[in-house]
Amino acid sequence: MNKLKNNNGFTLVEMLIVLMIISVLIILIVPNLSGQSSAINEKGCDALTSMVQAQVDAYYIEHHAYPGDLDDLVEAGFIKEEQKVCPNGQTITLNEGAVGISGVNNN
Repeated sequence: MNKLKNNNGFTLVEMLIVLMIISVLIILIVPNLSGQSSAINEKGCDALTSMVQAQVDAYYIEHHAYPGDLDDLVEAGFIKEEQKVCPNGQTITLNEGAVGISGVNNN
């Protein structure tokens, strides 16, 4: 009677090797992700600026005049109050129908 042992599963050494590989990957990836936040915020500001410019153009089509400032867009329901500031803190400006970005907002 030859009984065979059931050897299903992983050994402790195999588990430690897998954990070590996962740890090394995390150590390599996390710093790269945190360094990209400024680039992400900058692209988010560019996208928000483009969206506000589109809303200024929509306001012009509806009212046959450009809004005097961003508060006119908020009051007319074209943008929300929080859309006047970019995620990176820069303030969106409006000058004669052209949307731009000013310095850092210190709220």
